[in-house]
Amino acid sequence: MAKKFYITTSIPYTNAPPHIGFAFELVQADVIARYHKYLRQEVYFLTGTDEHGLKTLRAAKTAGKEVLEFADEISAKFKDLAKVLHISNTDFIRTTDEKRHLPAVYALWEKFKEKGDIYKKKYKGFYCPGCEAFKTQKELINGKCIIHQKEIEEVEEENYFFKLSKYLPEIKKIIGKNIIKIIPESKKNEVLGMIESGLEDVSFTRSKEKYWSWPVPGDENQVFYVWQDALPNYISAIGYAGDQEKFKKFWPADIHCIGKDIIKFHALYWPAMLLSADLDLPKSIFVHGFINVAGQKMSKSFGNIVDPFELVKKYGTDAVRYYLLREISPIEDGDFTYEKFEQRYNGDLALGIGNLVARTIALAIKLNVSQIKITFKINKAVNATIKDCKKYLEDFKFNEALKSIWELIGFCDKYINEEKPWEVKKNANQVVSDSLFALQNIANLLYPFLPETSEKIKQLINQKKQEALFPRI
Repeated sequence: MAKKFYITTSIPYTNAPPHIGFAFELVQADVIARYHKYLRQEVYFLTGTDEHGLKTLRAAKTAGKEVLEFADEISAKFKDLAKVLHISNTDFIRTTDEKRHLPAVYALWEKFKEKGDIYKKKYKGFYCPGCEAFKTQKELINGKCIIHQKEIEEVEEENYFFKLSKYLPEIKKIIGKNIIKIIPESKKNEVLGMIESGLEDVSFTRSKEKYWSWPVPGDENQVFYVWQDALPNYISAIGYAGDQEKFKKFWPADIHCIGKDIIKFHALYWPAMLLSADLDLPKSIFVHGFINVAGQKMSKSFGNIVDPFELVKKYGTDAVRYYLLREISPIEDGDFTYEKFEQRYNGDLALGIGNLVARTIALAIKLNVSQIKITFKINKAVNATIKDCKKYLEDFKFNEALKSIWELIGFCDKYINEEKPWEVKKNANQVVSDSLFALQNIANLLYPFLPETSEKIKQLINQKKQEALFPRI
C-alpha cells in the first residue's frame, strides 16, 4: 500500500455562501480521507475557494463591495463550513493567494509557452457566467445553458488559447484504459463522448477590462481565465513552484472529488495542462450528482437554498453528515426535504444507534457486566459487517456502507430482544458483553462517517455513562 494519499475537493466559487450541495462533496471527501487515515496512510486532504472570475466580480458589485473584500468574506464562510462539518482537511487554498498559488499559475503558463501550446487569436462565442465557460450550440437549449437555465452572453475578444485539441487523442487513450479512472463508469463514457463530439482549443485568458484575475505576464491587457487559474490549485497547495520536496511526495493526486457539472474541466482540460507541463496525471476522479430540494433544482430564484450552517445548528453535525451519506446516492442526483431528514433522524439515529447505545449501557450498569468470551454468532456478524464496509468504502458506496452498519445495529437489537437480559437469566452477562463488543466495533466503523458519534460511543462505554446520543425530534 502507498504511504501517502492525496485527496482534493473541487474549489467552489466565492460568488455566494456555501449551500448543502458543497457540504455533500466535503463530507464525501472526508469519509474517504478518514478511511485512508484508518489504513495508516499519510493523508493530505485539500479544499479551498476559487475566487477570480466573472461570478465573484458581479456578485461583489451587486453587494456594493470591493471584489477582494467580498471574496475574503465568502471564502471565510467556506473555511467555517469545513470546521462546522468536522472535515479533517489538511489544507485550505485560495486562488487569490499571491505567495502560494500565483507562482504555480505562472510556472505552468511558462511551461505551456515553452511547448508551443499557447497562441493568440480573435474569438466569438457563447459564454455562460454561471459555468464560467464558453458553450457550443449542443450545450444550449433555446439559447440557455442546460445547467443554469439562463441566457448565455455573446462574447467577442482577442485572447490567448491553449491547444487542448493537441492532447485529446492521448487523453482518450488514457481515460479509455483507466489510467485516470473516472467514477462512475457512466461519467467516463460521458467524457469519451465529449472527445468524440469534437472539442476546440480553449481560451485561457480574458480581457482585463471585463474580468477579474491575475495579469498575464507580458500582456497588460489580458488576465487569466478561471480554469487556467483554478485547476492549478491542486499542485500549488503542495508546493509546485515552491516546495519541490513536498510536491514530489504528494503528487499525483490519488483522487479529485468533484460535481458532475465540472467534469469536462477536470477530465479534459486538467490532464491536457498536466501533459503539456510534463507532470504526472491524477489517478482517479470521483463524480457526484446534485442535491435537489423537494424535487426542484436548488436556486436563489426559487428561494430554496438549504443552508448547511442552519441544518447543523438545528440537528447537529453528525445528523447532517448521516443524512447526506445515507439518503443521497454517492453518484446520482439526490433529494432533500426536512420531512425526509427528520424521518432519517428519528428512525435511524434516535431509535437506531441512539437506542442501542442507551439500552446496552443501561444493562451493563444494572448487571455490572465484566468482559467475557464473545459468542460466535456476534463475532461472525461483526466481522461480516467490517468486510462489507471495507468493500463499500473502496467502491465509494457510502450509503451501502452505512446500510450494512445499521443492519448490524438491527441485528444487535433483535439479539437483545430475543435473549431478554433484563430478566437476569444465566446468559444475561453474555448477552450484554456481546452487545458491548458489537457497539465498540460499530463505533470504529462509524469513524469515517460520524466521527463525533464514534468518539462519544467509546466514551460512554468506557465510562458506563448514560446520555442521549440523538434526542428524538
